[in-house]
Amino acid sequence: MWQAPGAHDALIEARGLAVGYEGQVLVGDIQLQVRLGQVVTLIGPNGAGKSTILKTLAGQLAELGGCVLLCGKDLRQVSVRTRAQQLSVMLTDRVRTELLTCADIVEMGRYPYTGRLGAATPQDRQKVREAMELLQVWDLRDHDFMQLSDGQRQRVLLARAVCQEPRLLVLDEPTSHLDVRYQIELLSVLRHLAHDQGLGILMTLHELPLARRVSDWLVCIKEGQITLQGTPEQVFVPSVIDDLYDLTPGTYDALTGDVTLRVAQGAERDIDA
Repeated sequence: MWQAPGAHDALIEARGLAVGYEGQVLVGDIQLQVRLGQVVTLIGPNGAGKSTILKTLAGQLAELGGCVLLCGKDLRQVSVRTRAQQLSVMLTDRVRTELLTCADIVEMGRYPYTGRLGAATPQDRQKVREAMELLQVWDLRDHDFMQLSDGQRQRVLLARAVCQEPRLLVLDEPTSHLDVRYQIELLSVLRHLAHDQGLGILMTLHELPLARRVSDWLVCIKEGQITLQGTPEQVFVPSVIDDLYDLTPGTYDALTGDVTLRVAQGAERDIDA
């Protein structure tokens, strides 16, 4: 019998997890949890293995050691249908479609509930509308998905994930391709989903100011291991960020969250780490 987690239980948990490809471990000894109403963000340099961790936690890659628990049950023992009702995933892989509208894409999020025939009910269509309105893409419902900008596609795909009504959202760089306005609005939606509706959210972000603003808990990953876990107040200090990204001491400004690189001629430029 499937049971939802209690208020103090983990939605998803990694215990001694090792992840990688073709038997080669990229990140090992992963211990982490995501709880109801919590936003957990993985940060670290490119190539550190953040996306690989997400894919393994979502069941898209086989673990190379340890285990993943979804609501207290070994993920390998959870049926595909039940997994889809508990966990929704949006990764950075490009989605290719033919002659599908944005509403068609979002409606795919209802497949765990529509049965073998896949016929959407009026209630399913209402869920589609609610998700698209939440992500401000309802006006695109009849547009060809492949004709959208990258930023518009990103919001439609997140609407599909929300429409799935999961307990846990797993998102890989959800703000990529979005301008500053939509980045801020999207993260506000995620905080609303977590703090007001009780979803767990696990994601990666490379924009440090955004990660500091939206996250309840952060997991720092570097050189094949988790180097630190903690609250934004514990993680976003110069010594931690400088070490995580191999920055010159003083490069990270803890007050503003900005990272400034000093280039050869002594000029400075701001970057997103």
